[in-house]
Amino acid sequence: MSTGQIILLFLPVLGACAYAIRAWSRRRRRRRLLASGLQDRQRAMIEGSVPLVRSLPSDLRRKLEGKINLFLDQIRFVGCNGLEVTEEMRLSIAAQACLLVVNTDTWYRNLYTILVYPDAFTSRRKEQNGYVVTERKTARLGESWPRGPVVLSWTDVEDGAADAHDGHNVVFHEFAHQVDDLSGHTNAIPVLSKGQSFRDWEHAFVDAFDRHVRKVEYGHKTLFDAYGATSHVEFLAVAVEVFFEKPASLKREEPAVYGQLASLFRLDPASWN
Repeated sequence: MSTGQIILLFLPVLGACAYAIRAWSRRRRRRRLLASGLQDRQRAMIEGSVPLVRSLPSDLRRKLEGKINLFLDQIRFVGCNGLEVTEEMRLSIAAQACLLVVNTDTWYRNLYTILVYPDAFTSRRKEQNGYVVTERKTARLGESWPRGPVVLSWTDVEDGAADAHDGHNVVFHEFAHQVDDLSGHTNAIPVLSKGQSFRDWEHAFVDAFDRHVRKVEYGHKTLFDAYGATSHVEFLAVAVEVFFEKPASLKREEPAVYGQLASLFRLDPASWN
């Protein structure tokens, strides 16, 4: 057997070894990042721009810092319309996004790019009614696409994080869509936690959505943003905003929804001080 034939014979083995080494290296890097903390100045930036973080229990704050480091290692931030994305912007967005996954193994495995505009941006939307397809431009604060990217208005990211109790947070909203999409479909049915029942999830959210739609139609005051009445998918996203920013109100008015989100995220923000 010639040298060339011997090399060809062992190429699959060498390829498998190289793949195993790369996979091992990635796992090792991931563990290291998750175990690492932030620098004092980074911690101060986050606490200044995302005041909700200050209320986290100490064990969750340690986990959050590791998740933020992993997020920043994975995600490329791209400034649009002349915006220069600063470290404080990256830290703020990362901290908010990672709050959704701080206490679970859920991860944004399909996301690698975040586009950041200075303020609201224009997006083209196609709508079909029978055989008629129309395209229109709309002003957007954020967008989330399956397998990325996420698109954000920095002005609205900043405003949403600054008021931790108004129930409006564009990062929570768009990353709720990312969590939803991890099931393979953005359909308001995310990958549920162990022990969660699809029937209970559906019952809680469908009933709450129907109540919300009726309140919006009759012009009544609502806990959730009226935008949540447009679809079950958007209702889930606005419910996540309320879960983190108005947890006591959600637990009181829609306890089943609160319970399902608490199980999904393994968090109890109503108990945070």
